[in-house]
Amino acid sequence: MTSSALAPTAHTAAAAPTRERLLDAAATLFYREGVNIGIEALCRAAGVSKRSMYQLFTSKDDVLAASLDRAGSLYLSRLLPAPETDLPPRDRIMHVFKHLESLSESPNYLGCPFLATAFELKNSEHPASVVARRYKDALTDFFREEASRGGAHDCDLLAHQLTVVFDGSSARAVAQAQSLGGLATATATALLDAARMS
Repeated sequence: MTSSALAPTAHTAAAAPTRERLLDAAATLFYREGVNIGIEALCRAAGVSKRSMYQLFTSKDDVLAASLDRAGSLYLSRLLPAPETDLPPRDRIMHVFKHLESLSESPNYLGCPFLATAFELKNSEHPASVVARRYKDALTDFFREEASRGGAHDCDLLAHQLTVVFDGSSARAVAQAQSLGGLATATATALLDAARMS
């Protein structure tokens, strides 16, 4: 997969507002309605012409990938504690699960955007699937780094287990149409205790 599959084609500074409107509309529609939203509906929601869209992106697939990348960066930055936050490693990991619990209480929560996109596409080579995988790997990397800092036993295993708990909890909240009610935090706590995470 080339980098061009993840990035828009060259555009002028004057086109930036159009690009941003398109990506904002795409992020909202793809998350709320699914990745099969048509180009016409997407352009209508963004208030841009199809011609303008194709001047900025080579295809709807590229719009999907770019919008997921943009929205995903914001999602992950809100999910993780700020780097300067003075918390011990265990608390930094639990911050993620507490935030997930909070998200699950919102009626607008439709699950992890990365999982939702990958599930719908069912194509690991799609540019948006590549973006989704990169962000999921970033979350696992965060867990691994904090586990190592906290002296956990088998940091790699723990990082993957925590990612599975996060993904499973996210999917459960959507499938059951109800908040997690502490299930994610309780499960993460059990894993941290078993790994002797201080």
